Amino acid sequence: MKSSSTSNTGGSGSGTDSGRSGPGSRSSGSGSGSFNLRNLSKVILPPLGGPSSGHGQSHGGSDKRVISPLDSRYRCWETFMVVLVAYSAWVYPFEVAFMNASPKGGLEVADIVVDLFFAVDIVLTFFVAYIDPRTQLLVRDRKKITFRYLSTFFIMDVASTIPFQGLAYLVTGEVREGAAYSLLGILRLWRLRKVKQFFTRLEKDIRFSYFWIRCARLVAVTLFLVHCAGCVYYLIADRYPHRDKTWIGAAIPNFRQASLRIRYISSIYWSITTMTTVGYGDLHAENTLEMVFNIFYMLFNLGLTAYLIGNMTNLVVEGTRRTMEFRNSVRAASSFVVRNRLPPRLKQQILAYMCLKFRAESLNQQQLMDQLPKSIYKSICERLFLPVVKDVYLFRGVSREGLLCLVTKMKPEYIPPREDVIVQDEAPDDVYVVVSGEVEVIRFDGAEERVEATLVSRDIFGEVSALSNRAQGFTFRTRTLSQLLRLKQATLKEAMQSRPEDSVVIIKNFLKVEMHGMKVEDLLAENAGEQDDANNVLTVAAMGNAGLLEDLLRAGKDADVGDAKGRTALHIAASKGYEDCVLVLLKHACNVNIKDAQGNTALWHAVAAGHHKIFNILYHFARVSSPRAGGDVLCLAARRNDVGALRELLKLGLDVDSEDHDGATALRVAMAEGHADAARFLIMNGASVDKAGLDDDDGSGSSSGSGAARLAMSPGELRELLKKRELGHQITIIDSPAVVPDGGGSSRHRRQGRFQQSTSSDSARWPRVSIYKGHPFLRNHSSEAGKLINLPGTMEEFKAIIREKLKVDAEKALIVNDEGAEIDSIDVIRDNDKLFVVTEEDLRRLAAMDPVSAS
Repeated sequence: MKSSSTSNTGGSGSGTDSGRSGPGSRSSGSGSGSFNLRNLSKVILPPLGGPSSGHGQSHGGSDKRVISPLDSRYRCWETFMVVLVAYSAWVYPFEVAFMNASPKGGLEVADIVVDLFFAVDIVLTFFVAYIDPRTQLLVRDRKKITFRYLSTFFIMDVASTIPFQGLAYLVTGEVREGAAYSLLGILRLWRLRKVKQFFTRLEKDIRFSYFWIRCARLVAVTLFLVHCAGCVYYLIADRYPHRDKTWIGAAIPNFRQASLRIRYISSIYWSITTMTTVGYGDLHAENTLEMVFNIFYMLFNLGLTAYLIGNMTNLVVEGTRRTMEFRNSVRAASSFVVRNRLPPRLKQQILAYMCLKFRAESLNQQQLMDQLPKSIYKSICERLFLPVVKDVYLFRGVSREGLLCLVTKMKPEYIPPREDVIVQDEAPDDVYVVVSGEVEVIRFDGAEERVEATLVSRDIFGEVSALSNRAQGFTFRTRTLSQLLRLKQATLKEAMQSRPEDSVVIIKNFLKVEMHGMKVEDLLAENAGEQDDANNVLTVAAMGNAGLLEDLLRAGKDADVGDAKGRTALHIAASKGYEDCVLVLLKHACNVNIKDAQGNTALWHAVAAGHHKIFNILYHFARVSSPRAGGDVLCLAARRNDVGALRELLKLGLDVDSEDHDGATALRVAMAEGHADAARFLIMNGASVDKAGLDDDDGSGSSSGSGAARLAMSPGELRELLKKRELGHQITIIDSPAVVPDGGGSSRHRRQGRFQQSTSSDSARWPRVSIYKGHPFLRNHSSEAGKLINLPGTMEEFKAIIREKLKVDAEKALIVNDEGAEIDSIDVIRDNDKLFVVTEEDLRRLAAMDPVSAS
């Protein structure tokens, strides 16, 4: 995550919102980042892979004098012009029919004023940006705006605005009236296109009822046609030579002397009754010209009716199907919010998402891309997304092939303002690249939210948690309408593993950039000191990313580098349970026996954290260079009086009498350190008093155990423990039914023989061994428990016991000791040995993990 601009808490437009209650909350308040449903009609979606500029991406250059068509002030001007269009569309037919095309008094002044406003609108149009219908982009280039206007509507706009009669008066000094000037006035009806655009915009505005907008539009069209037809029909009667032989002259002989109101109402009455096909009453055609006009008018009505019933209905239904579905969805969402009593901010978020989805679906961008072949899809991604992704700090220096592999897996998304893309403390899942818009980085400290930074185009977020496998440290909330490229965490890691050379570049970029508090010491949960190439190994080990760790070690980094506390990458990986990282470090020959500042090896960290499988792996490698590694870790646990660690070590198969590098056993260390609890535990679990160098028969206190031994346990207490242990062994030992021959040729049971032996000395017992299923290097805490048995006299009897107790065919299996050495004779087995029965399946598993050991 890299920020391009930062802002303090309470800054303009990005301060803390006191109304929020947590990192997952959202706001729909005001401010520069606020979002209101009334702004939906002003949304211009940026192109895929393209940044936004203002309300949308601009073609060519940009001029400050250019007016956005989405500006609220320009929208008000357009609405005002619609009112003027309605006036001019009504007054022109009225003036031609009832005033002989020469308006008088107030109408004349009004016409001049209206024409002046339309002249201003023509000039203003040269400064208004437009939306390219092919790309849906906002074009702000003055040259393109001018060329487009001159090549489309300019000529007709000028023709509909020129006052032809006024020009004729200025040229000739006379007011000209005639059919020519009346026909030229028809050009004013060209302005009606603004009304169409106005109603189209209102139909998409969810603040208004779609039903009533459609009704108002149809009523307006009908009234305009009725008005025009009435004016034309009156014009025919007024221009007819025999005025008493006209439709209005038959009813009103001197209709010219009648008031204007009577004449206009009569014309409208006739027009509307004809339009509705009710009939004429006493206002019918009186001459041939009127009959001809009625014929064409009725044919027109017939065609209009067919059009409305047929094509118009189909166009309305099909053309507004998505709009109706959208409005129904909005209505359902509103009902859902009310029914479930959700807060207003959730309603705003739901509606904002639905509106943005509606506008995005109309472009059919992602649907089209998904239908294309892979080669074409790759070329599109290279064209749209590659210029953005290659500038992201995390991918700088990555090969072109690696970038193409990433961009083809990215999915573009449009996110509305004030929407939480990632919530603090949630699990890592996705990585996002900002293509356009602004995203706020917010930290919630339990009491309030604080804006840490603002991300803009070509920034990335979510990569810290994705690469380090940590919970999200911040909330990322869109400040404006934003286009993001989403990449799955698993996809990113797969791409890095498939291209090791690019993986090294990515991790180096990741570790060099400040990540808003997520420094190396945060990833290690300790103070790691100065961040350098050496600490990179420690950081990646703390992430648990085995692929990146492999890349760094292959690049020549030291696997045994330590931090300020002496911990190596192996210490960190073992303590956190990252098995893959442990195997990578062992593959690159790291030192298993290095101790940190507290004297702990990676073995100790593994057992202390309960990662038994990792302990078994490390123990196998540790014994190669240090045969007494088991004794070292047992003695360390005894020295620290850690009975829990001792219990886990014995469960993992370590010999309780293993000696450390000084030749001491765990029992001897526990007694010498005065740790009675550890000593009792070891004695009750079979620790040899003889090997510990203690003599429990001398009650005088002059034993070899020295004075320190008596601090841990008195001789009497030691004897009591030994008796309890012997009794416990007689009860818990799983005896063998096998019969062994004695020296005189007779047979006796091993059980009977054992009772005949003295139990006063630890070394006088009959051989007892533990048998386990599976290779010792593959066993862990979840493996099947072993069996403690008396050792028979022959190998055949021993295999028979194995077949009975472990349900394993011993004839097809190997018998090995805890170091992996094969046992083929009963004579080499000693008291307290741990033996393991290894099948062919165990050998295959071992070969997959470690080919050297398997061989």
